[in-house]
Amino acid sequence: METHKRTNWTVNILIALGTIVVLFPLYMAITIALKDPQQMSQSLFGLPTTWRFDNFASAIELTNFFQAFRNSALVTTATVILTLLTNSMVAYAIGRNMDRKFFKGLYFYFVSAMFIPFPIIMLPIVKLTSSLHMTNLVGLTILHTVYALAFNVFVYVGYIRSIPAVLEEAATVDGATTWGTFWRIIFPLMAPINATVGILVCLSTYNDFLLPLIIVSDQNMYTLPLVQYIFQGQFNTDYNLAFASYLLAMLPMIIIYLFAQKWIISGVTRGSVK
Repeated sequence: METHKRTNWTVNILIALGTIVVLFPLYMAITIALKDPQQMSQSLFGLPTTWRFDNFASAIELTNFFQAFRNSALVTTATVILTLLTNSMVAYAIGRNMDRKFFKGLYFYFVSAMFIPFPIIMLPIVKLTSSLHMTNLVGLTILHTVYALAFNVFVYVGYIRSIPAVLEEAATVDGATTWGTFWRIIFPLMAPINATVGILVCLSTYNDFLLPLIIVSDQNMYTLPLVQYIFQGQFNTDYNLAFASYLLAMLPMIIIYLFAQKWIISGVTRGSVK
C-alpha cells in the first residue's frame, strides 16, 4: 500500500516568507547600487534602466577602499589568531577545573560579562586606551580579543568538557606536560569549535563600527565600516554610492560565510552536548 506524504503548506509558506525577508534587502542594495539618483526617483523598487557600474569605481575612490580593506583585514586576521590561541587556553584551564570554586567563579565572572551593555563601558574605554596610547590598530585588535572572551569561554568550556579526560591522563602517564597535552592533543581535537569561534569572531570584528569609531583617531587606520560613513551627510545621503560601497565591503564576508557556515552549526551543536 502506497503512502503519500502530505505537504505541510504552513511550513512551506513560512520558509518562503523567510526567504523573501532575507533576499529582499539584498535585492534592494544591488538595484540601488546600480542606479543613479534620477532612476531612484522614478522607480525605487524596479530594476535599473541603465546599469551604473561606475558607482563601484566612484565608491572605491571616495573611500580609499583598498587601504581601508587592508586595515580591516589586518585587524580581523590578527584578532582571529589571537582569540583562538588565548581564549582556548583560558577555557581549557576553566573547563578542566570546574570542580574548584575559584575556576567555577571565574567561569561565571566571564559569562556575566555578556550581559553588560557596551555603552556603559564605552567612555572608560576611550579614556583608558587614550592614556595607554592604544588608539591604533594594535589596540583595536587587543580590545576585540578581550571582548570576545566572555562568549568564547562559554562556548569553549562546553566543548572541552565533552572531550574525555582519559586522553589527558594517558598523555600524563607517557610523560607529557600540561602545556604539551593541550597543544598536541586537546587543541587539535578542538578544530570544529575553533572553526566556529574563528568564523564568528571574523564576522563580528570585520563588521564592527562602534569600537573603531571611538578608538581609532588616525584616518589612515580607518576600517571599512568607518570609511563608509563618509556617505552620510548632514542634509542628504548619496545612497547609490553608499550601497555600492556596502556591497563591496560585504562581498568578502559573504564568500567566507558561504563556505564555512557548516562549521558554525556543527561546532555549536557539538559544544552544547557534554
